[in-house]
Amino acid sequence: MSHLSMDWFRAHIARCVDAGHRSRWGPSWLLVGLLLVAAGPAQADVLVTDVIFSPRSDGQGYVVRVRTTGSPEAYMLQPEQARELKWVLYNTTLHADYDKRAPAGPVEDYTVTQQNGHLILRVTLTSDRSISPTAYRDGASDDVLLNLAYDDAPPVASGAASSPASTASASSPSAADAPTAARTEQRRRDPMATLSRERSRLDTVVIDPGHGGKDPGAVAHGLYEKDIVLDVAHKLGEYVENRLNLEVVYTRTDDRFIALEERGHLANRRGGDLFISLHANAFQSASVQGTETYFLGRSKTDAARRVMKQENSVVREYEENPDRYDEYDAEAFVKGELFLSASMQFSEEFASIVQNQFKERVQRRSRGVHQAGFYVLWSASMPSVLVELGYLTNRQEARFLNSDRGQTYLASAIFRAVRKYKNQYNKGIVSSE
Repeated sequence: MSHLSMDWFRAHIARCVDAGHRSRWGPSWLLVGLLLVAAGPAQADVLVTDVIFSPRSDGQGYVVRVRTTGSPEAYMLQPEQARELKWVLYNTTLHADYDKRAPAGPVEDYTVTQQNGHLILRVTLTSDRSISPTAYRDGASDDVLLNLAYDDAPPVASGAASSPASTASASSPSAADAPTAARTEQRRRDPMATLSRERSRLDTVVIDPGHGGKDPGAVAHGLYEKDIVLDVAHKLGEYVENRLNLEVVYTRTDDRFIALEERGHLANRRGGDLFISLHANAFQSASVQGTETYFLGRSKTDAARRVMKQENSVVREYEENPDRYDEYDAEAFVKGELFLSASMQFSEEFASIVQNQFKERVQRRSRGVHQAGFYVLWSASMPSVLVELGYLTNRQEARFLNSDRGQTYLASAIFRAVRKYKNQYNKGIVSSE
């Protein structure tokens, strides 16, 4: 019996906010569960009207289309057992006129149920094919799609005539077919085997210059955080784009205000593989200096909570609809209502690489890697970090941050971190093929 290819589950089974995402990095990872949990049943305003099964035009799988009256704000796809998938559409419910269709293709059976204001679609797959499932949004409508891609060659029909060439190929794969056959066999033996390199490659980096427009960020010694981080962002983007041949997406390229939640959503829509939010710090004591890098998680120190509150205060001061962040309440981590997704492990690894580059390459004082519930990281469905480049309230560090030399050094350090992360990422893909 075949199994699901569940490497897509490695990176972040739990965070599919605003976009489905490609499979992730291979060898070392952590399976940790659900991230988005509401405090109580939410009022569903998106209705599911139909579930449709269609073969892919290339014949390499099937697509399950969930027709909706609006775009579900979030969803999560995860395996239940070897041949079962659980797909949760948050704050979504069934339309009164919904009528269940018969399953088709590799779907043996499915159920659609309601729980706590969320819709749960459970899919049981047939045992004759090896499947790689991926959930994503339809770019032309509000529908959400489940792509069930075949990993293996189609089964030979019983009693079908075979030419000598096809018979030889079936019993003894050619050299050209051997890698594919080996990978297929590996997937059958190991359901955690990585997908093909082409489908897993890290190719898009999203750079988020914090603050902007009416939100200046930290202000000290006549300097504005929003200006400093924008300059560093442009330098970093040029390095990554020109030297690593990766696509770079900016959440802003000029002095404009963008809501924190929208920054993560933009990264999702553009298919980001790594999200880097740049900031500069401030403190009441002018002697404090150094760099810090954060990933999303439960705040463990008073200092981390202070920085988190400082950055998150933007929503109350400048955003028009701050109440939408109520469900993002960082206290949910403390209460145990949220669990970190596997992508957080990769975020922590990248954050460590960044801090090491700051310390070793730029000789900046490292204030370490920390975790906290930053809103700007919460909505990004990918490994994400928030980088504090230094303290504007420290006069000496402020001069460094405002200088072309300092900004070049900082951008170069983060670039080196991206390069190392990319090499590890792609090495993990290759080694598991």
